[in-house]
Amino acid sequence: MVPHFEKMLYDNTELLRNYVHAYQSFVMPDFAHVANEIIRWLDTTMTDRERGGFYASQDADIDLDDDGDYFTWTKAEAMAVLSPEEWTVAGRYWDIGDVGDMHHNPQKNVLHVRFNVGDVAKEAGITLEEAVARLSVARSKLLEARNARLTPFIDRTLYTSWNAMAVTAYLEVARVLLLDAPREFALKTLDRLLVQAWDGEEDLAHVIAYPDGALPSPKVAGNLDDYAFTVHACVDAWLGTGKMTYYRSAMTLAEAMVKRFYGRTAGAFFDTVQDGDSAKLGALTARRKPLQDAPTPAGNPTAASALLRLEALSGRKEFREIAEDALGSFAGIVEHFGLYVGSYALALDRLLLDPVQVVVVGRVAEASRLEALATARFAVNKTVIRLNARLLTAETLPEALAETLTQVPQPEGANAWVLVCRGRTCLPPISNPDRLLEALEVAV
Repeated sequence: MVPHFEKMLYDNTELLRNYVHAYQSFVMPDFAHVANEIIRWLDTTMTDRERGGFYASQDADIDLDDDGDYFTWTKAEAMAVLSPEEWTVAGRYWDIGDVGDMHHNPQKNVLHVRFNVGDVAKEAGITLEEAVARLSVARSKLLEARNARLTPFIDRTLYTSWNAMAVTAYLEVARVLLLDAPREFALKTLDRLLVQAWDGEEDLAHVIAYPDGALPSPKVAGNLDDYAFTVHACVDAWLGTGKMTYYRSAMTLAEAMVKRFYGRTAGAFFDTVQDGDSAKLGALTARRKPLQDAPTPAGNPTAASALLRLEALSGRKEFREIAEDALGSFAGIVEHFGLYVGSYALALDRLLLDPVQVVVVGRVAEASRLEALATARFAVNKTVIRLNARLLTAETLPEALAETLTQVPQPEGANAWVLVCRGRTCLPPISNPDRLLEALEVAV
């Protein structure tokens, strides 16, 4: 019940992705609600709204005598803020009692949802709508009161890998929940990353900027995570915009990642650059081949997944071969890690399952409906992109995709259509929603 109250960027971005994927698969409003709440907190607390960028973390407490006091409430504190009507619903819904959850102060409650809002409404003798309205007001009042407290320190360092993870999460949210603001902020952040942390060729820094926008001097060399997650972010940005600059950035960074971190003898990626001239301190003097998710997705499966995504778009067979070798190098030990190799299991899915590419063409409402149908139901091997018909040229598409799309004639009389490809095999263009659902049921 009692968490560690420190809030990490990477925890929230990966949980955000999980809730969005769950909403894709089960269409339960609660999942979308939680995703929106995570975004609200990140937007208001953990982001540089003006320049783009996601902050690293927020402390758990103020000083050594504090233990989550900023985030917890006594019954008296909550009742002093809320009206009797609001307290009737909020106190029950968030389980705020005389005896709380904290060892250092038993009156302090960790707010959590113990009861369904419908049951709380029935117990209070009011309608569900009225209960929801009261909770909304109560939440606003509690937040306003909490904001008056001394706020735990926020580390405003912008780390490259964590920002790239956030970019991916925001772009996925934007697509699934049809939100423009997360998409725009994700692209602003990625653009800043690519300008400030990357030289456009091989050198990617570990830190985009320190607090107050201070640039690292000298730059800290990027590690495997920085490269791998940024490749994913660039691929996701291409999917979200169709702009080839993001795709080309992904390809350039992937090539640099292989050159700098892939050990061909070992058949896997090392976590730090192979250049012996780079200054290394402490544990960084020992080069590791990361497999275990602790606590972020591990470097080797993340890099392998990035290469597999690009191989499906570019046709670069070497990318697939390297990914297969990297995953295969851990085959003898991976079964012993259980839950802690979740990202390895997802990468293995990408390797073993045929990539499913769903291309939605058109700019009208019909295309939006087809895109929503194509996006529904999460699958790790499924890629959905929306393109304008005039962009279906060899110059405006990744190489492997161009080979297919430039040969497909647009269905006569259709304002929007979809091409569903599995591996290197594509179905004829589809413009009927029911036929699209049938095709996806078979392909994914």
